[in-house]
Amino acid sequence: MTKTRATAFFALIAAASTLYTPSVAAQDGFVNGAPVFQSDVERRRKQADDQRAERRKTLNVVAYPKYMDGGEKPDIAPQEPPIVYLDNPEPAGTIIVDTNGRKLYYVLSGNRAYAYPISVGREGFEWTGTEKISRVASWPSWTPPAEMRQRQPGLPITVSGGLINPLGAKALYLGNTIYRIHGTNNERSIGRASSSGCFRMANEHVVHLAKLARIGTTVRVVSSYTNGVSTSMPLSTLFSGFGFGGDDEPAPAPVKTKKKKK
Repeated sequence: MTKTRATAFFALIAAASTLYTPSVAAQDGFVNGAPVFQSDVERRRKQADDQRAERRKTLNVVAYPKYMDGGEKPDIAPQEPPIVYLDNPEPAGTIIVDTNGRKLYYVLSGNRAYAYPISVGREGFEWTGTEKISRVASWPSWTPPAEMRQRQPGLPITVSGGLINPLGAKALYLGNTIYRIHGTNNERSIGRASSSGCFRMANEHVVHLAKLARIGTTVRVVSSYTNGVSTSMPLSTLFSGFGFGGDDEPAPAPVKTKKKKK
């Protein structure tokens, strides 16, 4: 190999090494045996965001009136949901929201609970925590938060209570947050993750719940309710009434022994 060719060969190797090094440093893992680079992930994410932004420009934005009449306010008869049994004791009168299970439990005495199907927050709007009911309203008005109106231009400033109003027949407000447990006039959304963080119920169910829950009721929102829930009475509870050692069984009386005379 001549000196000129050798110089060119080593220069090519050096250039290739320089180009390869940043990619190796940016490597983030492997998928199906192929390397994945963070820069590629970020580029694809930006492309997807740009495409969504372009699609929004072509959509026809529905412009609602600034102040809308919610329409009729019919009487809604309460509907009792199924009763389930809890494996572990919970304070009676507590509300437990299981977001993964899409269920709201109102705890009764004797380890029982009403189980209401609900809809929950969609991806990016999930939350967990403990709040107390601060207000209960019939056919409440709806004022979309500023953040929601920014995401969905054209929304009204406020909608009075009624069948057109998305809050339905009742709303139970959670502390000082923007979240509520409320009814819905679109029961097809029940069981889905489709809200902006509120919990929707069928109007008949939220009217039933509002008869039980009061201002100050504790509401515990969890991602998954790990305590066991069953539709049939646990055997321990069933047998407790037949002398098999339930919690309500009285303690046995002490056995008296006669003292022997000396």
